[in-house]
Amino acid sequence: HGPTFPRRACRRKVCEDGAMQVSSETVLPAPIERAWEVLMRWEDQAIWMKDADSVTVVSPHREGVGVVLAVKTRVLNVPLFTEKLEVVEWEPPTRLLMAHRSFIHGTGEWSFRAVEGGTLFRWSEDISLPVPLLGEIALQVYRPFMRYLMRGALEGLRAFVARGAA
Repeated sequence: HGPTFPRRACRRKVCEDGAMQVSSETVLPAPIERAWEVLMRWEDQAIWMKDADSVTVVSPHREGVGVVLAVKTRVLNVPLFTEKLEVVEWEPPTRLLMAHRSFIHGTGEWSFRAVEGGTLFRWSEDISLPVPLLGEIALQVYRPFMRYLMRGALEGLRAFVARGAA
């Protein structure tokens, strides 16, 4: 396992250090092992994640701590920047923690739990920008849009899994 990332003290999804938390969840119509397998097909994330133009594995390995992804991200439907993400905790098939290694700092966590009818999938982001005050303001303005994108991605993921994730 990689380093453990401490939880921040946050109120109303704004943390004392100016970071922002956003999360959403859905039930995927698949057993937990299948849900994990679908999500670990990294390149397919661009199919269901509305703001991802492409996802590329740039590390020599595709599984485990140390996997590095380059995610070309769209803003207002225009591919604008590429974000580097690194897997820092890997607990198949129940949990994955990724660190944002670009302009955006923080972590994104995916957790999986078997439930009746499939797998409860929860996605949470705990992020900050390296610009004091201005970064905090930008994140607060962006938070509702990010939540909208996250919910849309989960709807897309649920439909992708329901179609058999071909």
